[in-house]
Amino acid sequence: MKHVTIDIVSDIACPWCAIGYARLENAMEQLKNEMDFAIEWHAFELNPDPSGDGEPILPALSRKYGRSEDEMRANQAQMIDVAHSLGLNFEKLQERYTRNTFDAHRLVKWAGQHNKQTAMKQAFFEAYFGRAENIAQADILVQCVEQIGLNGSEAQEVLTSNQYADEVRQDEAKYQQAGVSAVPAYIVNGKYMISGAQEPETLVTALREIAAEPV
Repeated sequence: MKHVTIDIVSDIACPWCAIGYARLENAMEQLKNEMDFAIEWHAFELNPDPSGDGEPILPALSRKYGRSEDEMRANQAQMIDVAHSLGLNFEKLQERYTRNTFDAHRLVKWAGQHNKQTAMKQAFFEAYFGRAENIAQADILVQCVEQIGLNGSEAQEVLTSNQYADEVRQDEAKYQQAGVSAVPAYIVNGKYMISGAQEPETLVTALREIAAEPV
């Protein structure tokens, strides 16, 4: 059995990061008799500005990509279909607002101390894409924490302090310096980067090739 580490650089505000992980899960399931996997999540912020109340996602994306709102709506509708095919809840994808995810990333780091990083990330994805909740807001984040069986009071303490802030910033700096400019990105065994929300079959092939490399 080969041991494979995957460092996932992603943002909670990135729909392709949720889709990408669901596809990666599918690939890992196909490979479970050949490899065992250790996953660690790392922070990336698509919207690093913590000020303001956020803005509706469609005009924000329209401005960012220089395309019409109708084009962005069609693009998001396709994404909803892809998500549904993977069993993800993206019901409110087009109703969400832009949000800063720095505090959510801090809680993903904290959840890692309880071996619940992936569950924490998935709860945040569902809150944001499935329910269009404000994932910059402490009470929403604490609800997600409690949903996965962690202690809401402890999470509240993290949020009212600066705990894990340095770790999140170090993550962001490290992976930007390593050349990660878009997410999701997967760094396999510390040296091979797979970019984007690749299909499961592509991931299976890539992971087999990497696992076959001499250590």
